[in-house]
Amino acid sequence: MPHSHNDPGWLKTYEEYYFHQTSKILQNMIEKLRVHTNMTFIWSEISFLSLWYERAHPSLRQQMKELVHSGRLEVATGGWVMTDEANVHLYAMLDQLIEGQQWLWNVLGVQPVSGWSVDPFGHGAAVPYLLRESGVKATVVQRIHYAWKQWLAEQQLGDFQWRQVWDVSGEADILCHNRPYDIYSIKHSCGPHPQICLGYDFRKVPGEYTEYTIKSVPIDDHNVKQKAELLLEQYGRTGSLYPHNVVLVPIGDDFRYDHASEWDQQYSSYQRLLTFINNDPKYHANIQFGTLRDYFNEVQNRMRDYPSLQGDFFVYSDIFSEGRPAYWSGYYTTRPYWKVLDRQLEASLRSAEILYTWAYAWAVQEGQNRVVQLLEKDYEKLVRARRNLALFQHHDAITGTSKAYVMHDYAIKLHEGLHDTIALAGEAAEVLLLTPGAMASLDSRAVPLHHLQPDFERLTYERLPRKLPRSVPRNQPRLIVLFNSLAQRRYEVVKVLVTSLDVRVTDEHGHEVPVQLNPVWNDTGSGMAILSTQFELLFVADLAPLSVITYCIHRTERASLDVRAAVYSNNYAPAPDQNYSPPFESHDVLPGDIQLESDHLKLLFDGTTGMLRSITNKASGRVTQTAIRYAAYPSAQFKSGAYLFKPDPNAREPEEDVLAGAKPRLFIHSGPVASELSVMFGSVLMHTTRILHVAHQPLASAVHMENTFNLGGRYNSTETPGFPPHFRETELFMRVMTDIDNGAEPTFYTDQSGLNMQKRVRVQRIGIQGNYFPITSAAMIEDNAPGRRLTLLTNHAAGAASWQQGWLEVMVERRTFYDDARGMGEGVTDQKRTVGRYWLLVEDTRGPEPVARLSLAAHHLANDLNYPTSLLVLEGLNVDQLRASAHLLSQPLPCPLHLVTLRTLPDPQYPSLLPSKNALMVLQNQAPSCSASSSVSSCSGLGDTPFPGTDLSLQVSGIQRTSLTGTKVHGTVKSLPEVTVPHHRLRALTLTFPSPPPHPPPAE
Repeated sequence: MPHSHNDPGWLKTYEEYYFHQTSKILQNMIEKLRVHTNMTFIWSEISFLSLWYERAHPSLRQQMKELVHSGRLEVATGGWVMTDEANVHLYAMLDQLIEGQQWLWNVLGVQPVSGWSVDPFGHGAAVPYLLRESGVKATVVQRIHYAWKQWLAEQQLGDFQWRQVWDVSGEADILCHNRPYDIYSIKHSCGPHPQICLGYDFRKVPGEYTEYTIKSVPIDDHNVKQKAELLLEQYGRTGSLYPHNVVLVPIGDDFRYDHASEWDQQYSSYQRLLTFINNDPKYHANIQFGTLRDYFNEVQNRMRDYPSLQGDFFVYSDIFSEGRPAYWSGYYTTRPYWKVLDRQLEASLRSAEILYTWAYAWAVQEGQNRVVQLLEKDYEKLVRARRNLALFQHHDAITGTSKAYVMHDYAIKLHEGLHDTIALAGEAAEVLLLTPGAMASLDSRAVPLHHLQPDFERLTYERLPRKLPRSVPRNQPRLIVLFNSLAQRRYEVVKVLVTSLDVRVTDEHGHEVPVQLNPVWNDTGSGMAILSTQFELLFVADLAPLSVITYCIHRTERASLDVRAAVYSNNYAPAPDQNYSPPFESHDVLPGDIQLESDHLKLLFDGTTGMLRSITNKASGRVTQTAIRYAAYPSAQFKSGAYLFKPDPNAREPEEDVLAGAKPRLFIHSGPVASELSVMFGSVLMHTTRILHVAHQPLASAVHMENTFNLGGRYNSTETPGFPPHFRETELFMRVMTDIDNGAEPTFYTDQSGLNMQKRVRVQRIGIQGNYFPITSAAMIEDNAPGRRLTLLTNHAAGAASWQQGWLEVMVERRTFYDDARGMGEGVTDQKRTVGRYWLLVEDTRGPEPVARLSLAAHHLANDLNYPTSLLVLEGLNVDQLRASAHLLSQPLPCPLHLVTLRTLPDPQYPSLLPSKNALMVLQNQAPSCSASSSVSSCSGLGDTPFPGTDLSLQVSGIQRTSLTGTKVHGTVKSLPEVTVPHHRLRALTLTFPSPPPHPPPAE
């Protein structure tokens, strides 16, 4: 099976690879498959295929279609990229699959039936599930732990049904083939002996000197018998690992077949070998060129029943590089700045998709032709943002395992997507809120629909967003527009910077809402000073599902002292003069432990470090030890890098107490909305813990934590003497040490790309590096008996572990100066100032369930982190020109039903340019735990169907049940309440919006 593995970015950028190599591979493919009429080929990266197709001559396009429909060229998976499976969250994983499969269906008219996932560094359970739901029948995996490979070979389980942990019946099973050897190169594909297999790589390109060109000898009449029998022996050994007699042998490697000569060299030698073997009955063998579809058809002709396996294949470990285990658990955390940026674009794109679909369908139905034209013009930006996000899900992008300049290129694309989606969301929200009078006066000469702007600026991707202070004129309220992209009501604490203290806030009905004013600090070099020109305004917003809501900030006659936070610190700057009166009531931090308290929680902190020690649930009186500790594993040189994680075995201590000797600067703000404690350790780390004074659950019972960290900044040995010089070889983690009994061999649970939770049990003998697992949104530990559960929710992908009983830790940042010999060729030293956000939740539980699941409260908080409320500020338009609110949904969906996406599908004629009148809606049943006692004030019902009467505020002329990517129709439904989404599953619908009736001709 000839193939070529094309990374859309790694040692070169996506575009460099395309122009230098991939475009030539695809060009050669068309020409050579026409010449060698029995040769086959497989391809998987649609990002490259679409780029080539858009530039190709119509005759070449037609030839590609003919090759695809003849079955000789198989497009596998159909994803925009071959997605990473550890760091990618559900929304983006699905997004890149929809983008690729929609393009394939619209342009080539095919739907993939085989999956090909051979280079991700370990395999999760989410990808096979999404492939199954998109119509793929069978898939291939490659990089799994060498011990797993050995076990599967011994048991003859190379072809198995991959079953989801929550699936009792096997209804969501997918047939999976494990490649039995190390990697997908020819050297590691023909059989168990790499040095023999090297002799069957027939590429010889002038000027190229590699291990295969040295070994390679073309097949001729003199050597064909000896080479054929040697090859057959390798094939036979491979066949012995399976219960059937079919062997799949990939012939390819990274960016292979970029020279026309290689097509002829590989084809002619293999054709000679297979002709020789097939023509001699004594060999009892038949060898042919084929594709994945051919392989799985042959297997299924021989087997009906397959063993099933549940779980996943993390952590990946190879052994072939240096003869000892190397654990690929570093990339779960590598380059967190990029992992956060990725999730910011995910949230922004999702909001823009929903608002765009809503605004475009509304404008078409209302005959608002000017708005329709504007939105159609901007559809291209939406597609570009989708593709920029999709590209970054590649297994060398979000993983942080590309060269620094390639990571820079990815980030520029993500930043462009962020900029465009924020602007698009503003336009769409304005369309939905404009009053009929304001809409009628849309002047085609003016710059319309640019009046809702974000409340921050971000000039380059390398800078964190900077909130802009807003002035509030005396006679003119300042309008804030909020979009809740969730299908349930939500309460959100909103932060805005204002320039005066005499302000109040009203909701869309004109009712006043609780507010709090916090200081904004400035580092003077001799201490921290409170600014008198800007302040942080906090208020609690109550947001209906899928709604755009307006809030107003007004100036008051005089400033109220009640809404100002009380301030405590140990690091005030000297007063500028003796008459100085700070705008806030300010106190010194007294010696001893510190306590923050709300109606529901009491938090105890260490008075010297400012770190949390325990959480008391005031209703039950139960105290849970939750000691937070920051420390670092010293990296093993050349063994810990972008991919691999390995602590230095020769270090004096297994962990470095990096905060030892630092002089923490403490800041406490306490007011009517929130109380928070921040602690700063030089410029390296700021850790904030916050509780909310609200009645709404789960916000009232959860602890919010925020880390701002920078291991790429200036090293100061007096501020933070515990860190090694220049922060080198540092694997920084945050650990929560509790009194929860999760077993002598600690058990913990990690999320599978936001789809479900997976049980993990510590295996001490393989070290901490083999016990780190990927999380994209959640990790939890719980008592083995009825008791408590601690859940940590995060806003970006990272590695997590439970190394000792009661511990739960998450890796924060990694800085390694050395390459770890996995091909990238450099260390990771481009750290940036990064902000990570978390919720910490302690709940009562009735004990472990057969299938671990997050509680309803945890799901609610995870959705809150993943999909924050969009905040826009009205500029240059009068407040009375906008309506108070707009609602897409007639009533909320039940608590477990999460709207994954609602995206306008492309016009099949112009898939990159124009929108169609159809939208794809994907719903997920998040299946909350029945064991954890948690309450959520803002949603009701645990059903798996929308409530009777649930409807959109738009006219819908048809609803079809489809495959997950919308390419295959499964039936029609009359209304949303007819749709059932079983536990843990995803279901997709295509909504068709009617066009307006044509205008009657003018009367004669």
